Amino acid sequence: MGKVVIIGPAHPLRGGLATFNQRLAREFTLSGNDCSIYSFSLQYPSFLFPGKTQYTDEPAPEGIIIHTVINSINPFNWIKTGNRLKKEKPDIIVVRYWLPVMGPALGTILRRVRKNKHTRIVCIADNIIPHEKRPGDKSFTKYFLESCDAFITMSEKVMSDLRTFEQTKPVRLVQHPLYDTFGDIISKEQARKHLGLPGNEKIILFFGFIRKYKGLDLLLDAMRNLKNSGIKLLVAGEFYEDDKPYKEQIEKNGISDQLILRTNFIPDSEVKYYLCAADAVIQPYRNATQSGVTPLAYHFEKPMIVTNVGGLPSLVPHKKVGLVVEPDPQAVANGILQFYQLGEEYFIPHLRNEKLKYSWANLVNTITKLAEQRT
Repeated sequence: MGKVVIIGPAHPLRGGLATFNQRLAREFTLSGNDCSIYSFSLQYPSFLFPGKTQYTDEPAPEGIIIHTVINSINPFNWIKTGNRLKKEKPDIIVVRYWLPVMGPALGTILRRVRKNKHTRIVCIADNIIPHEKRPGDKSFTKYFLESCDAFITMSEKVMSDLRTFEQTKPVRLVQHPLYDTFGDIISKEQARKHLGLPGNEKIILFFGFIRKYKGLDLLLDAMRNLKNSGIKLLVAGEFYEDDKPYKEQIEKNGISDQLILRTNFIPDSEVKYYLCAADAVIQPYRNATQSGVTPLAYHFEKPMIVTNVGGLPSLVPHKKVGLVVEPDPQAVANGILQFYQLGEEYFIPHLRNEKLKYSWANLVNTITKLAEQRT
């Protein structure tokens, strides 16, 4: 039994990172470790946050210790938190890295911790080179990476990006484990009834925060090419950028009757209904490292239509668990039509077989082994 601290977002902060960190903490605890999370009292200043709120109204997860202490913009807080963790002397710190703007805070905290000559620091790198570039990205990332002992990536793309900064420290590739905290699979009929959706129509799902790199604009152009197909697109997720261009595109394409827009934040308790209501999940990304939507689709056994970018094709074997198409509107439209020609049931046996690879125990074991490894 060891003492493990996870540094990253957790309740009452919302979103995929918080969900992941809480599930990982639970797995460490189940495997006999003393695990807690150090989360943010201030994650982003409100003017930097693209959504409506950073917080969830849902209850805190049971059985997980969360310390809400890190202020991402206060250097005095970084030193104080670092000294606290240095004194606490965990055996392992697992730190999430997803945005360079977090580099100064996390890098400073970890530098203080390292002074105890005991704690091993393993980074789970979600992104190294961000989707949207800003001044200071490289120097912030370099400063952070220097404070870690080892790394885990969840796609070949992020591993490749990491190696442009860090060539010597150990790195392991681990597939993003499946989210199994959103409940069990329910029938499509039950899910659609709950959401007030038609029971007998063809519905594909675009799920998650809406940002430029996720290619919703490509999908809206693809829908224009599917006008007489009877296929509807359910868009479920909050805009993390100006929604005006999308609304103009919908009007210009004349596709409003083909869309079901639920463009608000989807709380955890509602996630299963959206996934189970869909025939397939579509990810028309322009670029991608990995996606938290993919393990969701695996968990709920939903076929995926993804674009041939970043880590997506390796996560979605073509014509097995889904279809891989080029990132342009006609190819996306053709992929949607091909999915319906093959039928949802065609993909289910492959999905059930492939999802066995994505376990939380595998991630915990890999982190533990990396922490034991000395360079």
